[in-house]
Amino acid sequence: MKARLVVFPVKGRNWCFSRSIDHSVSSSSTSIQSPTTLKELWNRISFNAKPFHANVEVCVDFVANKMNKAWDTLEKAPDGTFKNKVYGLGLRLLSRVKPSEMFLKSISKEVTDVEVTYPASLNVRLVRRRLRHIALRGTIIHKKYFYGSVTLLPLSTAFTVLPLPNIPFFWILFRTYSHWRALQGSEKLFQLISDSSMNPNSVTANGNETEHKDSKHTTDSSSGPSWVLKPSKELDELAHYEDEHDGLSKCAISNICKIYELNSNDVIKYKNMM
Repeated sequence: MKARLVVFPVKGRNWCFSRSIDHSVSSSSTSIQSPTTLKELWNRISFNAKPFHANVEVCVDFVANKMNKAWDTLEKAPDGTFKNKVYGLGLRLLSRVKPSEMFLKSISKEVTDVEVTYPASLNVRLVRRRLRHIALRGTIIHKKYFYGSVTLLPLSTAFTVLPLPNIPFFWILFRTYSHWRALQGSEKLFQLISDSSMNPNSVTANGNETEHKDSKHTTDSSSGPSWVLKPSKELDELAHYEDEHDGLSKCAISNICKIYELNSNDVIKYKNMM
């Protein structure tokens, strides 16, 4: 699977790292069958000859599906109800999640090819160093927070004695899952960078290949993971529409997100980071 990443400065030393929305992946992922009940999960694990880490992934996917269904139920709750208020609280909590975590979570284990689009005026070594830094930093930070969240899970079960839904438990459970996925994405991204650092053809610095329309780049999949850095004149022009002392303008961010299919909320979070 190929992942298209977009990297560009948004305000001073704040850079945006985001993955373009892949509609083909989102539509095909629904066709992947995963266990829906505890019985199916037990049967899948018991009669599965796959290694231990593969069974762990099955369990994680099972929990994730349950959380997604519960979240969809809260989203559809009528206005003014308790479930609707819980949904509003969840949105406020999610708004505080760092955009780098969302970016690393988007790098799934199925990714084998990475194409990075960045403004043509940036130094290619700087772009590569920044991506390597966010991947390495993610492995350290999310491993620490993952173990911390796991430690808090048993403590949060004490709230089950209250006659209300155990919101702290479900929030910590979600954060545990989120840090786990971000850790997996960090390790995968760092692996892709490291594996491709030996390949001199992994960097494309030809100005003729910078346009958004000509973003297709063929590689030999038999040589292992592909790591392609592609400078873009189009992105470079859009990234120069800045407000004084306030980084990229809202109009520039909106245009970049529309052209490269990025999540505008995540891009704005990068801009507002301290």
